[in-house]
Amino acid sequence: MKFNRAFLVVGVIALAVAGFFFGKRFLENREVARVSEITKTSSDILIRRTAARLGREGAPVTVVEFFDPECESCRAFHPMTKMLLEEFQGKVLFVFRYAPFHPNSRFAIQILEAARKQNRYWETLDTLYQYQPQWGDHHNPRPELVWNYISKLDLDIEKLKAEMSSPEIEEIIKQDTQEGQTLGVRMTPSFFVNGVPLKTFGYEPLRQLIIQALTKQGE
Repeated sequence: MKFNRAFLVVGVIALAVAGFFFGKRFLENREVARVSEITKTSSDILIRRTAARLGREGAPVTVVEFFDPECESCRAFHPMTKMLLEEFQGKVLFVFRYAPFHPNSRFAIQILEAARKQNRYWETLDTLYQYQPQWGDHHNPRPELVWNYISKLDLDIEKLKAEMSSPEIEEIIKQDTQEGQTLGVRMTPSFFVNGVPLKTFGYEPLRQLIIQALTKQGE
């Protein structure tokens, strides 16, 4: 009797675990289907004219990345984005949008967008990532240090400060935040390949999704 009871308990636990993972996968697939349907009916919700981009315009594959300049994972993944651009040169366009989840994200985004007006977006982003452990430390953030780091770039700092809070930049942040929520962006970085959300985060899963998209396009 004791053996049968123990066997029954183990069986119940096994079924519960299996049910959890099945339910999780079902919800993930349903979310992917929901988001894919949104992007099919309204491609503008992903690819905004105002978004920064790298790669070839008109490429067969567009990868949209929602990122946060204060996010450690975004910082770690950024070199891999460049690797993918190199590997699929001419075949992929990366579009970068914001998901400001951290306390100083908005401040960093304002600096990035103001730097873009001076054609110094990518140098500024690389600098923010390089020194992120100092200015964006989650236990002791010191965003004021950013000024020291970007002062080494070819930027008109006074002009940048004056343009940081412009209505245009505020609208970009607001739109990206709202549309990210509509698309179910809950973590950064989050990726969409030709409108299909990346289910499993990682370099190789993203690479494989790009290859699948290229195959569909006959590339």
